[in-house]
Amino acid sequence: MTLYLYNTQAREKQAFVPRDPARPTVGMYVCGPTVYDRIHVGNARPIIIFDVLYRLLRHLHGAENVTYVRNITDVDDKINAAAKAGGEPIEALTERTIAAFHGDVAALGALLPDHEPRATRHIAEMIAQIEALIAEGHAYAADGHVLFHVPSMDDYGGLSHRSLKEMIAGARVEVAPYKKHPADFVLWKPSSPDLPGWDSPWGRGRPGWHIECSAMSERYLDLPIDIHGGGLDLVFPHHENERAQSRCAHRGGAFVRYWVHNGFVVVEGQKMAKSLGNFRTVADALGEVHGRGEVIRMLMLGTHYRKPLDWTTNGLGEARTLLDRMYGALLGLDDVAPSDRDALPRAVEKPLLDDLNTPLAIAEMRALAASLNTAKAAGQRETLARDKGRLLAAGDILGILRHDPEDWFKGAEADATVAAVEIEARIAARVAARKARDFATADRIRDELAAQGIVLEDGAGGTRWRRAE
Repeated sequence: MTLYLYNTQAREKQAFVPRDPARPTVGMYVCGPTVYDRIHVGNARPIIIFDVLYRLLRHLHGAENVTYVRNITDVDDKINAAAKAGGEPIEALTERTIAAFHGDVAALGALLPDHEPRATRHIAEMIAQIEALIAEGHAYAADGHVLFHVPSMDDYGGLSHRSLKEMIAGARVEVAPYKKHPADFVLWKPSSPDLPGWDSPWGRGRPGWHIECSAMSERYLDLPIDIHGGGLDLVFPHHENERAQSRCAHRGGAFVRYWVHNGFVVVEGQKMAKSLGNFRTVADALGEVHGRGEVIRMLMLGTHYRKPLDWTTNGLGEARTLLDRMYGALLGLDDVAPSDRDALPRAVEKPLLDDLNTPLAIAEMRALAASLNTAKAAGQRETLARDKGRLLAAGDILGILRHDPEDWFKGAEADATVAAVEIEARIAARVAARKARDFATADRIRDELAAQGIVLEDGAGGTRWRRAE
């Protein structure tokens, strides 16, 4: 069983091999939130995607051999500005926001990482790395700041594949008289008395954003790190600068073996932006789906992680419908003990091993749900036990089907349309009527379902249904 992942730096899918095949431990670092506000659905995508990868790695190598680190940035100029604007102490803001983040992540069904380091608790490691960069001639102190000197690294830009000229043109480069080169970036900056600060060889100050992740990843994982993940927007400058710092602090040694990035989230076809008024926090999204985080998760997994994800109300409805069908297939099987409960079906595992092809894995789960419905109708108890176990095992790897089926439907909102299990039964009755050439009954069932907001779509593969927009 070989896992293939798209490596951003190599620009191709590559077979994933642990750093030491004889001792197959795997380390994964993913950039977490900057805690100045609630996370939005764009932030939720890497949380869900890398949670699935974490589950898959544990499946392949054993839970005891996988270490997942996701940091929290709790010192940043955005935090300082938000606290000032709200008239709130910085620590109160960060603690409140971290608690909200943990609530959102739990609602999305994500496992806890093995380590969740906070930047403010690793200042010593950051100072040590900055000192190493200065000693190696890759950084310099100027006017209370310490900056990384970009031209000192021969292959700067090797991750994003941009020239230095392109990077300067495409980035918001701060113009400052103390810089030796326009692209040089801050490792340490001075702090005024009203801002967070720590004593350092360069005076009281605070770290730059990029050095935080370099120091924290090295603190909890062996170098080179097996997998470093995050959103596509982090490739440059954040991950490019992380790579530069960490490699140069170790005399050009390798930092990351596989860089993995998920695509952007757009809303109804437009880029998500506060200026467009289409910004959605996870809390907002949970409100739209009545607190059912699995619906958000299913929508996210329905598109391949490297492609843009279009966040639409219709998409949420389709995700809910699909979950209803899967839970409906499991409904009424309390007395059936699942066989192969811990054995991930090969048909689901195979697409996941091919660069996390979650849409294809979900399609295979739909087939399992259909097989369960057929077995229920035929009273095939052995098949029920097998397919129930396979569907639940597939749900485990994707982080869905975590609820009791009865509870899933009992928790439906009061104005919810017909439950999926009833819809499936009525579709089966319509199919039987058509086979018997009782078209009047078949048409009546279609019309009744349409009146309840259920649209039927007949095709070569059978009848599918969806909720009307």
